[in-house]
Amino acid sequence: MKLTLIRHTSVDVPRGICYGRTDVPLSSTFADEAGAVAEALSHRKFDHVFTSPLSRCVRLAEACGYPDATRDQRLQEMHFGDWEMQAFDKIDDPRLQEWFDDYMHVEPTNGESAMQQRERFLDFIDGLKQSVSPNASVAAFTHAGILVHALVAFGGTTYTEAYSAIPPYGSIIDLDI
Repeated sequence: MKLTLIRHTSVDVPRGICYGRTDVPLSSTFADEAGAVAEALSHRKFDHVFTSPLSRCVRLAEACGYPDATRDQRLQEMHFGDWEMQAFDKIDDPRLQEWFDDYMHVEPTNGESAMQQRERFLDFIDGLKQSVSPNASVAAFTHAGILVHALVAFGGTTYTEAYSAIPPYGSIIDLDI
């Protein structure tokens, strides 16, 4: 199966703010950014199109010509729980240092760890393997965290490499599953 992952466009959130599952607004440059992504995808055909249910992904899917993309919760960004929409340097939670020390396994308070997000993503992939043709071309509009897990699971990279070079907003990544 060919899987094309598309990261949403830039968001209107100040630097240093912890956001994941919060449905944040898009940047004022959305029309231009979405136009560039739509143009890059315009010559491709997909058998199935999925999107995170968060509006930053849904809006991009719509702008790219996929208003009926299947919304799938498993494609959401990591859930930062009580830390959502707080400045990282203002979070007053003793678990924050634990999370910085082992973000792969430690859950933000009332949130999920990176490994839990990975399991969610791999469950999505397993579902695809059971429901689509092995020769299918699938697109998914999603988030940086999902792209990182995909690059590690199917792109031959390590977490250290993937987290040090997170694909920019509007990135398109093609993988063979």
